[in-house]
Amino acid sequence: MSQALKNIRILDLTQYEAGTSATQILAWLGADVVKVEPPGMGDPGRGLGARTDGDERIDSMYFLNLNANKKSITLNLKEEQGKKLFLELLPHFDCVTENFAAGVMDSLGLGYEELKKVHPPLIYGTIKGFGTTGPYSHYKSFDMIAQATGGSMSVTGTPDGPPIRSGVTYGDSGTGMQLAVGILAAYIQRMETGEGQQVEVSMQEAIANYARIGLNQRTFFGDPAPRQGNDLRGLAPTNAYPCKPFGANDYVYIAGISGRMIESLLACIDRTDLLDDERLQSGKARRENAEWIHSVIGEWMAGRTKWEAMEELQRYGVPAGAVFDSGDVFCNDHLKERGLVYEIAHPTQGNVQLIGNPVRMSGSKTDIKPAPLLGADGHEVFTQTLGLSEEALAELRDAGVI
Repeated sequence: MSQALKNIRILDLTQYEAGTSATQILAWLGADVVKVEPPGMGDPGRGLGARTDGDERIDSMYFLNLNANKKSITLNLKEEQGKKLFLELLPHFDCVTENFAAGVMDSLGLGYEELKKVHPPLIYGTIKGFGTTGPYSHYKSFDMIAQATGGSMSVTGTPDGPPIRSGVTYGDSGTGMQLAVGILAAYIQRMETGEGQQVEVSMQEAIANYARIGLNQRTFFGDPAPRQGNDLRGLAPTNAYPCKPFGANDYVYIAGISGRMIESLLACIDRTDLLDDERLQSGKARRENAEWIHSVIGEWMAGRTKWEAMEELQRYGVPAGAVFDSGDVFCNDHLKERGLVYEIAHPTQGNVQLIGNPVRMSGSKTDIKPAPLLGADGHEVFTQTLGLSEEALAELRDAGVI
């Protein structure tokens, strides 16, 4: 099988996570993604939590997780010669991606309006914290800022506690997924029209989109939509229940949201004596008696590990999931068998364990390759794409351009 996106070429100027997650999924699906990094330092994500070996920096696991299957070249875009080389590369690629602060690409003379003059069919993918227009367009952002301003923190946490940032960086990676969808849509449209376009995703707007169901609780509860913790007040029983040995993540979440699920749940926990109990006969009754229901379930849960409880409940058809911690995810037989968790040999770090591509396609394979060392593919890209000689490359290195 060939790879689905094997004919798409991307010049990737993204850094850290929001932009790199977009090009990561496209690279997994076969796109030829060439990271363009500053000489010396490279993507600053390489150094985020990195360790050193003598005078040599070892790229961080953060970087390895976000840049598998990509190539790397170095190019100083602050130098005229570096910009000239970038513009020479441009017509050989379908797409440019970037997530710099607002105005950076324009200040370099490499904004969309300038690039499309050189390469009109260009697809230009950009992520900005608050978009390229509007009163907040010059504001800076990170994942947690997007979670705050997109509304998700306001509905995350307990009713009597503060707003909570999610430990999942969907302000970054979630925005990247939306950009990837937009790039593919623009590519398909270009196949029909021959015309390129700019694809923009705002981190704030991406989060507001992901949070839309929680935010719409205002329909029932008014403004502001409330934080509900693990217990969804409109549905009972929905909660995380502690299990032995009662460690920080020894919990199982149950969502028993229909009459049939309640029947299965009672059969599983050996409480069929409650089948006719009026407190369980309707959604309204269950909501009003949620604390009692939690106590009944909690008593049964306390005698089992989270793995035992999940297996028993699922065997009876009850939606239930153990709270997987980081070790559980990487050691889980199910995820290993499906290939989401994989081990790969890295040229400087030996075998490393990573989380892979969640998208499965029956007619397209995914070959996983390790994240590139800084500038590892410069010789290939510059000689094969631009036809530069060894002498020319040496001069560019000496001048600090590559």
